Amino acid sequence: MNFSKTFLAGLLAFIVGNVLIVMLWSLFVMGIVGALSATTGLEKGSILRIDLSENIVEAPPADPFAGIDFRTMTSTPHVTLFDALRAIDAAKSDPRIEGIYIRPNGQGAVSMAVLEELRAAIADFKAESGKFVLAYDEMYGQGGYYLASVADGVYVQPEGGVDWHGLAFNTLFFKGLLDKLDLRVEVFRPTACKFKSAVEPYILDRMSEANREQMSALVGSMWDVVVEEVAASRGLTAEELNACADDLSALLADDAVARRLVDGVKYEDEMNDLFAEAGVEPDSDGEYRFVSLGRYASQLEPDMKHLGAGRVTVLYADGQIVDGEGSDAVYGNTLAAQLRDLRLDEGVKAVVVRVNSPGGSALASDVIWREMELLRAEKPVIVSMGAYAASGGYYISAPADAILADRLTLTGSIGVFGMFLDAGAAMKQKLGITVDGVRSNRSADMSMFRPLTPTERAVMLRSVDRVYETFTGIVAEGRNLPIEKVLEIAGGRVWSGADALGIGLIDSYGGLKSAIAVAVDKAGLGEEYRIEEVREAPHGLAAIFAALNARVEAHVEHSELFGLYDEYRHVREALAQQGVLTYCPYRFAFE
Repeated sequence: MNFSKTFLAGLLAFIVGNVLIVMLWSLFVMGIVGALSATTGLEKGSILRIDLSENIVEAPPADPFAGIDFRTMTSTPHVTLFDALRAIDAAKSDPRIEGIYIRPNGQGAVSMAVLEELRAAIADFKAESGKFVLAYDEMYGQGGYYLASVADGVYVQPEGGVDWHGLAFNTLFFKGLLDKLDLRVEVFRPTACKFKSAVEPYILDRMSEANREQMSALVGSMWDVVVEEVAASRGLTAEELNACADDLSALLADDAVARRLVDGVKYEDEMNDLFAEAGVEPDSDGEYRFVSLGRYASQLEPDMKHLGAGRVTVLYADGQIVDGEGSDAVYGNTLAAQLRDLRLDEGVKAVVVRVNSPGGSALASDVIWREMELLRAEKPVIVSMGAYAASGGYYISAPADAILADRLTLTGSIGVFGMFLDAGAAMKQKLGITVDGVRSNRSADMSMFRPLTPTERAVMLRSVDRVYETFTGIVAEGRNLPIEKVLEIAGGRVWSGADALGIGLIDSYGGLKSAIAVAVDKAGLGEEYRIEEVREAPHGLAAIFAALNARVEAHVEHSELFGLYDEYRHVREALAQQGVLTYCPYRFAFE
């Protein structure tokens, strides 16, 4: 019997060990192949291919296994927005790059705010390089078309089309289900926070009038931005584009051509004729050379001239804000420690915090806010808002010297709520489970197994009122606004970036590149600086495989990437109007 147990245990260990060895070697080979493909030389006559299936993300993932499907042992490449912008900018002056080919392949998980920044970067590429930009897809989704519309020529497969239908926000409501299950939800929010709608699915069966008001305004504002930019690129009017959306008249390829949303129908192999017309020469096999954003970005050379220069550091606050420490969300203690390290690092001259968060824990937000305040007292701190910088995301942004956002960013939501689930009746009525016990004090057994007492309910209400008072005070102080003004725009209301500028929630429109340029200017670094990103260091086995794909981060030279005094003059002028900058005839200096 003992022999059988020992044998089976040994056999199992052998099998598991061999499986692990195969997996480890597979990952090792994938790392080697990835490294070799990334360093393969780029030939003259190449075309930079922007493919949204490449998964363009806001922040670099801490997990080196991110994007690996262990079931098929295949990897999905991802590119950070920072790297994508660097690649597009570098391609302007790279003689090996002939032009850009936009191939949406569906929008994927790329947010509209990221698409807005990519679109602006491609528009700059066109204007400054004089090189071609062409776009093709079998069936354009709305986000993909928004990006592609900036191209010189937009083409679609003969049996494809453009899914141009407008924007909508829909919410699922669970009150009916909770009622059937005898689950009771108590909501705690200040009376003023009527727009704080995250609680509505649990207490209502439809939108409140306040939520309908804010969501209608939000949809209208964001759609206006998309329509405005597409109309300008395509030479159409807003009325024509809205008519297309109303009657879905671009859904078929020929109709899309007739409505001038695309320039023609082609099979993809026929795009080669357009590349030839643009002066691109194929290789000896008659094939055109394409290079992806990720591969091209990995080949950009580091800025060796400024290794000893002051650093502008990009720090990411990406995801839900939660308490404690970790790397798969915005952990309050972790981000606070990173901010503290940057404050103490004398080589860091300015910090750009890229905030892409819908909020979360009020406590964790306050921990981060404190370190933002301490950092700003010693160094310039600029916030660049991504797809979301709302609720707790705005809480941690408020102390910054300047806040820049995309027009399609969702921000604001200055408010707070709490929820308590009472499952006692459900357990008794539906499952026949009851709870009984003893306690030392009246609230010692406070839990989901019984309703709240009047005292407990009063404490919860006092708690959310306190957080709201603190939140609005922080915004008033950080944004230099009267508290009365803050209360007018707060109440939990979500604002688009397009509307946030006019009410003082942000200082200027602009993406990550603009925010870095402002940080450089505020720190007075001129052209003597380098850019670095703070990336979470993996631990344990993950660290070994991260090393396989390790590469030198390219610190991009100011004059080559950002063109601060020319390309971003509109940002500086906007900041000057907000009182964040003082205008001088030849330059801007921050007060």
